[in-house]
Amino acid sequence: MTEPLAVRELAAALDAADPLAAKRAEFDLDPAVAYFDGNSLGAPPKHVAGRLAAVVREQWGGRLIRSWAEGWWDAPVRVGERIAPLVGAAPGQVVVSDSTSVDLFKTLVAAVRANPGRDEILLDAATFPTDGYVAAQVARLTGHTLRRVPLDELSAAAGERTAVVLANHVDYVSGRLHDMAEGTAAAHRAGALMVWDLCHSVGAVPVRLDGCEVDFAVGCTYKFLNGGPGSPAFVYLARRWQETFDQPLAGWAGHADPFAMEAGYRGAAGVGRARSGTPDMLSLLALDAALDVWDDVDFAVVREKGLALGDFFFRCLDEILPGADVPTPRDHARGHQISVRDPGGEPVMAALHERGVLGDFRPPDVLRFGLAPLYTTYAEVLRAVTTLREVRESLH
Repeated sequence: MTEPLAVRELAAALDAADPLAAKRAEFDLDPAVAYFDGNSLGAPPKHVAGRLAAVVREQWGGRLIRSWAEGWWDAPVRVGERIAPLVGAAPGQVVVSDSTSVDLFKTLVAAVRANPGRDEILLDAATFPTDGYVAAQVARLTGHTLRRVPLDELSAAAGERTAVVLANHVDYVSGRLHDMAEGTAAAHRAGALMVWDLCHSVGAVPVRLDGCEVDFAVGCTYKFLNGGPGSPAFVYLARRWQETFDQPLAGWAGHADPFAMEAGYRGAAGVGRARSGTPDMLSLLALDAALDVWDDVDFAVVREKGLALGDFFFRCLDEILPGADVPTPRDHARGHQISVRDPGGEPVMAALHERGVLGDFRPPDVLRFGLAPLYTTYAEVLRAVTTLREVRESLH
């Protein structure tokens, strides 16, 4: 099918005026593919491969074991400092360490230990599954009760029994953006601590951890931060909780003097206390390189374009697929993805992949289209909606 002329002309005009247009050239993207899965795996910046090859050849290969004392050991904190501005954190509060699931486990246990005398963990009812799995295990291991509640009901649900609230900043299915300031304030009014999962918001929407007085947060780096498959996650540990952060995975990397080889554990000062095991240096340094793309970016411009891409996606749906079932909010209370419900489910997304439009599918019937402002174009948005209509017509 041919795109409506007015929408095609609008896409071209928006791309021509895009202040981030030059950023796309910094990514290694197949021009034949329209990539809408940066909310699951970000595209690689072109320079990362060369940087990582140099790490292997010159640091691992050339300096060998000496590299640990020449920048490797301190890299989790150093790279954390590069992420801190992207989550609204002052220096000294973000460290890159382990996976999201491991970081969430460490943080949740430390949070319930920091708020004794309360026996309940409240969990975002629509949470990403791994958050629910981890929270259930933390509750079982610490003797707490786990209760799932819709975030809209948080203010009424949190009470004197609530030790910790765990919530997703952006809902992974619908793309809805939750109010971090109000959610945190509601938890605090009840005397609870607040843990936010930033996996679908970091690198996409403005995050103000310090400004919202958040206690703890975790986030991944392989989505909108483009750190690569399996790149390590990060922990935000508000300065006021650092010296009492009592985490359960007391590994040597979080020790006050890891090379003293002491028999007993003494937690490191500051945010380094959230570290556990030996860092995965190749992935960590690939992430470090990938973060370079943010050095000259105004995040307000990123947010403005992300919302504009979403608005244009809705415009295309209205003109090309009127009546589409879209759970993503039309107002700007959303992250940078548009979700469309389709009864064809996974085969529809598979057909889109065959036609070079790469989004993803979430059961039972949600097609997700991630909008990465650093490289997604308006023309690609139009292509996605046009191709979705073609697929629907061919399958039904």
